Amino acid sequence: MSSDNPTPAALLVSPLHKTGVPGLDDVLGGGLTRGRLYLIEGNPGSGKTTLAMQFLAEGARMGERVLYITLSETADELQGVAESHGWDLNGIDIREMLPGADALSPDEQYTIFHPSEVELGETTVRILEDVNRINPTRVVFDSLSELRLLAGSSLRYRRQILALKQFFAGRNCTVLLLDDMTAVEHDLQVQSISHAVVRLEQIHPDYGSSRKRLIVLKYRGHSFRAGYHDYKIVRGGLVVFPRLVAAEHVEPVNHVKLPSGLKELDDLLGGGIERGTSTLLVGAPGTGKSSVAVQFAVAAAERGECASLFIFDESIATLRSRSAGMGLPLDKHIESGRIRLRQIDPAELSPGEFVHEIREAVTEHHARVVIIDSLNGYLNAMPDERFLVIQLHELLTFLGQSGVASILIGAQHGLIGTQMTSPVDASYLADAVVLMRYYEAEGEVRQAISVVKKRSGEHERSIRSFRIGDDGMKLGPPLRQFRGILTGVPVPLEGVGTIPDTMST
Repeated sequence: MSSDNPTPAALLVSPLHKTGVPGLDDVLGGGLTRGRLYLIEGNPGSGKTTLAMQFLAEGARMGERVLYITLSETADELQGVAESHGWDLNGIDIREMLPGADALSPDEQYTIFHPSEVELGETTVRILEDVNRINPTRVVFDSLSELRLLAGSSLRYRRQILALKQFFAGRNCTVLLLDDMTAVEHDLQVQSISHAVVRLEQIHPDYGSSRKRLIVLKYRGHSFRAGYHDYKIVRGGLVVFPRLVAAEHVEPVNHVKLPSGLKELDDLLGGGIERGTSTLLVGAPGTGKSSVAVQFAVAAAERGECASLFIFDESIATLRSRSAGMGLPLDKHIESGRIRLRQIDPAELSPGEFVHEIREAVTEHHARVVIIDSLNGYLNAMPDERFLVIQLHELLTFLGQSGVASILIGAQHGLIGTQMTSPVDASYLADAVVLMRYYEAEGEVRQAISVVKKRSGEHERSIRSFRIGDDGMKLGPPLRQFRGILTGVPVPLEGVGTIPDTMST
């Protein structure tokens, strides 16, 4: 028979079990190796039961026989969990093994899962009978706390887990052991026996919702994505956001210039911003940073490209109203799908989820311009994240290697003068830095714009006046006849001249 038409017996079965949890298979390097014993540990409420039910539901969907052995929750409670997520438990065998009132008596503590060592207790016999009758390929034990109580001693408990592992080893059955970590002293015995260990953790900030993350502590003979990965529990189960590794997303990039549509601004930037680079717009609040960013997004949409804006500080309604007042056709491009706006709630967002949304905007919605407004909001959303700048570096590297022009907005503390500070110093990360300042002239507060850094290509070294009116943004000629613009109080050279207003030039 031709190899192009293999028989069903010749079809290869994947050596990995899919978990059914979005993002978790990515973390695990494809899934769980078949026929092994795994430990899922985490404090109560971290989502262990939800993860286990998703794992079994995925097996049932694939036509496998699956078994949920519960020693702590009733079948009705599990049914309630399933209903809260909109799941159908058809195809999942649930075996309820709740201990009776005499479960802690000496006669009931012989629960080593091996008939040659001790007399099997009633619970053990029922479990073995169910496994032999159903012959499942996926089994969940919930939870190890009850097994510890039944074992009575650490030695017997370890022997019990070893016998359990041996019992399932010859049945090509993948087993998940759930541990709620309620023991007074957390032991490493089960971790050493398990083929892989996944820990679920919860973090409770001073304000906002609790945040969840997981880490794979070990996975024998298999590569996986190390480190912490944020996740959340929504209707439908766990959703994991794998940690971004920019080195895995390298694409050839053509560093063409992307103009803004304003000649003076493009002249200042040496023709515009480059694809695959990052630009930081920094200055005091109200100097026009967000407006300049929106100008680039609209210009991208006019070229037929897509842009994504992630807004922390300003409401979408205010941004749309303000853009319309400047004559920028933002609404038109939002309706066409060329520009996508995402309002970020700092109290609810985790760093991993935010990076995941940006990654999704690039890979699924093909955004060519990504705007983060602002870094201050990004920082405030994650005040407990000590490695925020490292994560930002990884994100910008990913965007650059994907050929995306990223624009970051940073609001500085203070309004005028040279003593301006930034809560996040991202200037060394950005490929270009555009400085926007207030200055005083003839009894008015005016604005100035300049480019202080640009790694790719030449740019103007001058400082231009800048103003926003009903007819949009206006940049004036370079302010060459004055010094001290960045101090906020410029002085005419040689005591002559007046400072031009952009609206009259």
